[in-house]
Amino acid sequence: MPTLRALECLIAVLDAGSITDAAAVLHMSQPALSHQLAALEREIGAPVLERLPRGVRATVIGRAVEADARAALTAAARVVDGGRAVARGEGGQLRLACAESLTASLLAPVLRTWFRRKPAVQMVLTEATSADDLVHHIESGTADLALGPRPTRWTGASELIGAEEIVAVLPTDHPLSQRDRLSFEDLHDQPLVHYHPDNGLAGWLDAQAAGYGVTLSPVMRTRQATTAAQLAAAGLGIALVPATALGPGLPATLKHLHPIVSRDLICFIGTPADPLLRRFVSDIVDRGVPMNPSVRTKLDSRKNALSCGIPR
Repeated sequence: MPTLRALECLIAVLDAGSITDAAAVLHMSQPALSHQLAALEREIGAPVLERLPRGVRATVIGRAVEADARAALTAAARVVDGGRAVARGEGGQLRLACAESLTASLLAPVLRTWFRRKPAVQMVLTEATSADDLVHHIESGTADLALGPRPTRWTGASELIGAEEIVAVLPTDHPLSQRDRLSFEDLHDQPLVHYHPDNGLAGWLDAQAAGYGVTLSPVMRTRQATTAAQLAAAGLGIALVPATALGPGLPATLKHLHPIVSRDLICFIGTPADPLLRRFVSDIVDRGVPMNPSVRTKLDSRKNALSCGIPR
């Protein structure tokens, strides 16, 4: 199959009318250009140029292939231009995978900025309930970038976003709501709104509790952290929920755990050299791990009350 360089040499000679002038235009030596033309003629099996006393002209075959040669070069130029446009953020597609609890708080604000500033970039989103599911999306080629907690297995490129705190959500009238902070020991034998085994939080929280000699006691399970918080607020028990999954207006008491319980959130990157992907990762990392201001206020309200001398 002829190379694009050989076709470029042919068109340059036809446009210039001589090998000498074409070589100057292409910034290559005459022997190198002649070598490309000879390779093209061997590929076709017939001459494409007729050498004249002064210059060259196309043969019948040369005229026949000229239009397709020009079309091939134009198409190749479009490939390069299109790739450069995508690298500048002026097109292309990013396939994202994200932990369900992080879609609204972490991913949505960055997506909103990209939709406004880079409208030609198409975003495709897949949500997952565990870090290992996110890894599967990267490894299977269905996602370019995944956002979530640190997985049990991942040897590829990654960027740390920050630490996500896990907090306790209690009904407002729960006896433990008067505590400043809660420990895993406080949760022993307490009814807990827990997570479905498909959600990576289930096993992770069980392991955290086991480190303190505590076995959690689920009264029911759900796949989503936001649902767990709502069920706890409704009085079904205590829920341990990532602070990033909590929105404003939740009618519940929120408590820090003691010691603080948190997990790293990272970006796992399928193709770290991709400039468009790197830009998106940079924006995610720059934003960091958000916490709704009303959630922070609610978590800190007990501490503020104590500092003002209000009794427990």
